[in-house]
Amino acid sequence: MNSKTIFTSIIGLALYFLIQILVLKNLVLFGMAFCFLYVIYLLLLPIEIKTIPMMLLAFLLGFGIDIFYDSMGLHTGSAVMMAFLRRPWIQLITPTGGYDSNTPPNLLNMGMGWFLTYSLPLILLHHLTFFFIDNVGTNLYIPMIYKTLASTAFTFVIGIIVQVLFYKKSRSL
Repeated sequence: MNSKTIFTSIIGLALYFLIQILVLKNLVLFGMAFCFLYVIYLLLLPIEIKTIPMMLLAFLLGFGIDIFYDSMGLHTGSAVMMAFLRRPWIQLITPTGGYDSNTPPNLLNMGMGWFLTYSLPLILLHHLTFFFIDNVGTNLYIPMIYKTLASTAFTFVIGIIVQVLFYKKSRSL
């Protein structure tokens, strides 16, 4: 990673964090669907990032969001779990020729089919972990499944909208 990539990643981290805590904190559709857009930020980081730095970044982002949400580690645990599983998932879906280096794994660069295969299972695992930990001991597992599915769809759709509106396609040399 070069210094430009690191700088844009830091700016992106700050923007996603601020949008999550200032705008999306109180945005809930029908009392079921929550939008955790910071998950999209973690998924859009370069493919070359190793697991430990990814987990540290997910920890910092999740911890910061937990401070503002008063959620006692739910975001931190879920984000770190997703960051831990990201690299094995990428290795599992990597094509034979591999990926171009320094190409961000976003919708415009990789296509809708690949982005759906890449992001949707990881978003689902993040949300399932989040809502499972939130509902431990309550025996409210059916509403937990509804919240998980609705929030996964909501986060995915908002993530696609953000990418279409604000991201640009990388040019390969």
